[in-house]
Amino acid sequence: MRRVGTRSATRSLWINVARAAVLVGGLTLPTTLGWAQDAAEEAPAEVAAAAAAPATSGSFDTMAMFIWSVAFFGAVAALVQAFRFFKSMMAADEGNETMVTIAGHVRQGANAYLWQQYKIVALFFVVIFALLAWAAFVANVQSHWVPFAFLTGGLFSGIAGWCGMKTATWASSRTAAGAQKSLNQGLQVAFRSGAVMGLTVVGLGLLDICIWFAVLYWIVPRLGYAPLTLEEITVTMLCFGMGASSQALFARVGGGIFTKAADVGADLVGKVEQGIPEDDARNPATIADNVGDNVGDVAGMGADLYESYCGSILATAALGVAAFASGELIPEGVDWTPLEAQLRALFLPMAIAGVGIFLSIFGIFMVRTEEDASQRTLLKALARGIDMSTLLVAVAALGLSYWLIDNVFVGVSVIIGLAAGWGIGKWTEYSTSDEYAPTKAIADQAVTGPATVIIAGVAEGMASTWVPVIIIGVAMLGAFGFATGGHLGDVAYFAMGLYGVGIAAVGMLSTLGITLATDAYGPIADNAGGNAEMSHLEPIVRERTDALDSLGNTTAATGKGFAIGSAALTALALLAAYVEEVRIGFDRWGDAAVVDVADPGFYKVSKQFVVEVTGEKGENDKPIVNKYLALPRDVRDESWNEVEFSTGPGAVTGLVTASGEGKDREVRINESGGELIELRAATIPDFTDYYEANLMNPKVLVGAFIGAMSTFLFCALTMKAVGRAAKGMVEEVRRQFREKPGIMEGTDQPDYAAPVAISTKAAQREMILPSIQGLVTPIVVGLLLGVGGVMGLLVGTLTCGFCVAIFMANAGGSWDNAKKYIEAGAHGGKGTEAHKAAVVGDTVGDPFKDTSGPSLNILIKLMSMVSVVVAGLIVRYSLQAMGIF
Repeated sequence: MRRVGTRSATRSLWINVARAAVLVGGLTLPTTLGWAQDAAEEAPAEVAAAAAAPATSGSFDTMAMFIWSVAFFGAVAALVQAFRFFKSMMAADEGNETMVTIAGHVRQGANAYLWQQYKIVALFFVVIFALLAWAAFVANVQSHWVPFAFLTGGLFSGIAGWCGMKTATWASSRTAAGAQKSLNQGLQVAFRSGAVMGLTVVGLGLLDICIWFAVLYWIVPRLGYAPLTLEEITVTMLCFGMGASSQALFARVGGGIFTKAADVGADLVGKVEQGIPEDDARNPATIADNVGDNVGDVAGMGADLYESYCGSILATAALGVAAFASGELIPEGVDWTPLEAQLRALFLPMAIAGVGIFLSIFGIFMVRTEEDASQRTLLKALARGIDMSTLLVAVAALGLSYWLIDNVFVGVSVIIGLAAGWGIGKWTEYSTSDEYAPTKAIADQAVTGPATVIIAGVAEGMASTWVPVIIIGVAMLGAFGFATGGHLGDVAYFAMGLYGVGIAAVGMLSTLGITLATDAYGPIADNAGGNAEMSHLEPIVRERTDALDSLGNTTAATGKGFAIGSAALTALALLAAYVEEVRIGFDRWGDAAVVDVADPGFYKVSKQFVVEVTGEKGENDKPIVNKYLALPRDVRDESWNEVEFSTGPGAVTGLVTASGEGKDREVRINESGGELIELRAATIPDFTDYYEANLMNPKVLVGAFIGAMSTFLFCALTMKAVGRAAKGMVEEVRRQFREKPGIMEGTDQPDYAAPVAISTKAAQREMILPSIQGLVTPIVVGLLLGVGGVMGLLVGTLTCGFCVAIFMANAGGSWDNAKKYIEAGAHGGKGTEAHKAAVVGDTVGDPFKDTSGPSLNILIKLMSMVSVVVAGLIVRYSLQAMGIF
């Protein structure tokens, strides 16, 4: 047995503390020991032995419940604190009657849009649920729990977005009223209202994970069903991420189309053509613009990071279970069984997330500033809370990784993830804030017109990609290397290295409660400024809200960079977890293929997949079947290829030789001498060899090209959607100004409802095609090119999508802040030709930063999630599996 690390005598102390905490808390959920004993009484001897394996000790059962409770109560604490912040916000001064009325219009429009979107998404979910149910209950290529996990993932994601949006729409007038008193009070209302979004996302996400684990691990066996293996549990839980990803894509794309159509219409006609200020009540599109801020930047971003948060935890849990499955990496000096080691690795990301919630709440209370603060001072105020939470999570991660898996280097991987998130955030701040040279350079180009503004913004956005790429690359290698303890070249540690990459993603997102608050705060401050403008409050209020809004643009850009960075690490972890689902797909295929085979022996199910019918019976009188993978180089002999398998398993007993017993057993192909790899023992490199997942395989290359192409096609679809929707918005606003000349004199009232309706209809119509692209592409590529093609697809989408997303988000953020920099007085200020040129640049950047760019990180993860969910189908029914291609 391979041994790594050492264990201190403090283990017993921690276990006793855990036991005491559980006893005091009165937790009474059934433990692993209970169901293992029940199973042992009812099952045959060999199954009873396996069922009894989890019962390592009562102490560990207690500790497992304690760790689960940390995550569960962390989730509950997040939701309780979010509710407290909501109540505090609702108790704040709402402002005068005009402010209340304007906020009511925005709230009504946002609510109407979101309910309309949820109706369409609900229909989509019903269809996908039916397809997943067919795959699970009829085709038997998926777990029976997956359709239901898919629904809860989408439901909880939708609830998180709805709660954030409702809070944001209630908070705008209160933020403006707070800004009447002081800058700090306006900041407190906006930021803590944004914290409702952040805490709701992490609370509901971790709660969903905790509930599903309790159901599958503790409750299912208590209901009399066969206990699920940890591999089955983690992969099933991972599949609910598809529901979250689907909901996130609809929310992000639909909300992005809505908000940018309204924004473009309001800016081009209002600012450029009519020369009226932003958020002027005379602009018919201004209410739609404010509605869009909430449905796109609050509900959309919340759904986006919800699925990143859940996906990183679940992918890491699946990788941890895979890493310790053989028991070879169990630390030296401990008496863990493989299953106990798997449970410890599974619980670590959940524990880090739970502790991260408590520390995020602490950081939120650290955010405050003084009056007359510059944007740099405001940024420092927000950074104070984030940095404090990050530092404390880093310390906690080291302690948790040492306590749970006796590998403090995994804690270093967590710190690497935190550092990567911080680094990307700081670079995004530099790339987009008007405090720094890149954005000032774009503003300088506005003097010579819109063309040079566009050129400068595109160039700065492209140039900004190199630092995040280096950061993510270093983070991946560093997290992999530390988790393996420096054994980078040892294939036995490969799964542990991938676990380190996954745990780095968990670390990056562990402070999401506060980092998302800084993002959701932005649109609240923006809406507050619009409310102040339309309510004709004193100029100092607009100055304060503009300061908060400008800061919000930077924090929103930082949040987008953070989301894209986390998507990269999460997608890599999902790619590795995809292989685990491929393994389970083979397992189900092998059982189904030989259900009618009575004679013991070896059978060829596909060219490279062999099963052994042992003739022995296991649990529920089910035949015991061993499954083996044959590598391509070992199945090229003529006698092997002559065995037909198209009409059923072909007997190859005479073509293979088995020797040895237990772990020493070997099965070899006689003619080639190649060893068949036992499915359960196959490593990720074994699977890549099996599918020839290398750059010389045309299937992989074609998949990579399709992945890169999908990035650009997706951006084209979403950009065109914004263009078409904006065209309708511009025409409507122009019509109102033309047919109601009294609007400009203040004698006629604009029709605010018509632009809201235009954006709503356009968003619902236009979001469907890009969303379908993300869902269908992995399935089509998988069926045509097999698992290797899907791996190429995911790599191509990840690498290309990451760079394009960073480029678009940073270019759009820079254009926006360059415009605000000029509006603050640079180059002559508002109304100048430089200002009009900057508005054009901002208009081009709107769909960059709020529609296409941030939607790409969802596309990356959605394709990964869909691939995981349909892996069983691809393993069994691709052209490669059927021997056609």
